[in-house]
Amino acid sequence: MSAQPVDHVGFRDPGEDPAAIFEALPPSHRVQFRAEYDEALEAAHDLARFKQVQTLLRQWRLRALAYARPGYEEAVQDALQERTEMFTRYTPPEWEDRV
Repeated sequence: MSAQPVDHVGFRDPGEDPAAIFEALPPSHRVQFRAEYDEALEAAHDLARFKQVQTLLRQWRLRALAYARPGYEEAVQDALQERTEMFTRYTPPEWEDRV
């Protein structure tokens, strides 16, 4: 039997497909994604700015992946409220004098 990747409740990586990214996002983030995507598409008519679309899709793909992770919202709230005791920090032994 070989090891299989952990599948977070059926979540699939949307890749850089705008429709898949839109569907993967929580509803609370979809309006912002759509506005930024439409703006990037409009800017892409200028070939010098075409890469903006690719960059935007990569950024939102990563956001969708982060939002789908279990415990993401709790981690954000912990960070905003400076609850550092909630974080586990691992320091490799060879780094002891460096950190």
